[in-house]
Amino acid sequence: MEVSGGLSLVTIVLFLPLIGLIPLIFLREDQHDAIRWTTLGFTLVTFAASLLLWAGFDGNVSSLQMAQRNTWVTFGPTDAPYVISYFVGIDGLSLLLVIMTTFIVPLAVLSSFRAHVIHERGREKLYYGFMLLLEWAMIGVFVAQDLFLFYVFWEITLVPMYFLIGIWGAENRVYAAVKFFLYTVAGSILMLLGILYVGINAHTFAMPDLVAGVQNGTINFPFVGLFSTQGLLFLSFFVAFAVKVPIWPLHSWLPDAHVQAPTAGSVILAGVLLKMGTYGLVRFCLPMFPEASAAWAPFVAVLAVIGIIYGAWVSFAQTDMKKLVAYSSVSHLGFVVLGIFALNQAGIEGGIMQMVNHGISTGGLFLLVGMLYERRHTKEMAAYGGIWKALPLFGAISLLVTLSSMGLPGLNGFVGEFTILLGSYGSTVLGAGFTVFATLGVILAAVYMLKMFQKVYMGELDKEENKHLPPLHWQEIAVLIPIVIAIIYIGVQPAPFFHTMDATVNQLVAHVGEAATTIASNITP
Repeated sequence: MEVSGGLSLVTIVLFLPLIGLIPLIFLREDQHDAIRWTTLGFTLVTFAASLLLWAGFDGNVSSLQMAQRNTWVTFGPTDAPYVISYFVGIDGLSLLLVIMTTFIVPLAVLSSFRAHVIHERGREKLYYGFMLLLEWAMIGVFVAQDLFLFYVFWEITLVPMYFLIGIWGAENRVYAAVKFFLYTVAGSILMLLGILYVGINAHTFAMPDLVAGVQNGTINFPFVGLFSTQGLLFLSFFVAFAVKVPIWPLHSWLPDAHVQAPTAGSVILAGVLLKMGTYGLVRFCLPMFPEASAAWAPFVAVLAVIGIIYGAWVSFAQTDMKKLVAYSSVSHLGFVVLGIFALNQAGIEGGIMQMVNHGISTGGLFLLVGMLYERRHTKEMAAYGGIWKALPLFGAISLLVTLSSMGLPGLNGFVGEFTILLGSYGSTVLGAGFTVFATLGVILAAVYMLKMFQKVYMGELDKEENKHLPPLHWQEIAVLIPIVIAIIYIGVQPAPFFHTMDATVNQLVAHVGEAATTIASNITP
């Protein structure tokens, strides 16, 4: 691992959205077009810069690449001070999520151009400023390699999303925003306590140093049972990430936040913010607390499988399209958690791949629901029917995104789900029963997604208000085409994505492998 104190490309990608706030400050509130296109321009430049990260990334190297480390805060005794650093870098666990973030945010920004609620409530400069601030913080979460720095970015993401929901959301937006904020902060406090304990006892907050110390035995968090020191540290991080995912039964904030958020807010919430939780499980829980991760894996897998089936079952009962897609996230991300806690190469890589796929597919679904809402101002499925006949191009794209979310072979959703099921079936800490029950979620996904598609797009075009819906605007097409391309490309050519994470995941699995095979089968509560 080469670490530089000079400016790295990772830092440039990280701070580009923040730099975009500078011209926004000097624009007048009535300069709507300038505000929108300036924001979009900076998000597109950030996406282009993130592709340079991928171009310069060596998939055969497991350690951090393009890392930058500068001392930020020093405290404690002078002979052995505690150091908090500005420490950023990428590896196979984080690169794809950075690219996914920079891919989704420009689409969310462009989709906002035609959102009536943003124009009606005004304060567009504030809205687009929050979008840039949110992108900066989300990228920071994925590239931070210092525990304290990670926590700072983690908490900052709450602020812009809170205001995006609370100001530009639907009727119950304030309730949803407060609920989202309180749930996440409650979990984060536990993580902060864990970070303080780990950093002070290990005498470092730098993740590579912590992981190396755990591997060579110089850093030891005692593990003699599920509720020993390491087990409790694992739980302090796990609960914070479980709330963010969200894992059942900590999911109740999600439907409210999704339904009340503006379309762009729902896209970013589903596409990126939820992945911060699953990413945290891979980045922190597994490498720092390998024995506890192995011991708790069956219990976490039970929650994941319950979430898979529960999320699918409740999705089927919905009549509101947005709420259906929201509950489907509980089900889909249950697959991701199951793959991660299979603790093997296939499961973890499938989990990371599904994080990306879910962001693309579910983000696409929220965009489609938002476009329908802009035309009819209702999300109720009963208000539609036969929409394909009125909007044939829109219907065709909707079918593709729906099939992707269902996991149809040949599209991106299948790649992640199949690899996760492969990993869970071959896991040494999980039994085949988990895979059997998880497979039911795949079947149920087809049921509720096809139900929604049939009610909205198929049948007779018998409602007068649906017969003269305006066709897709070029800006809406520009938003949907990248989603379509990503769905098809990942579905037919997933190899580059797996190659990106192979070396890093292989090293992680080797680290937790011994714990997964020797401890989990013997531990008792």
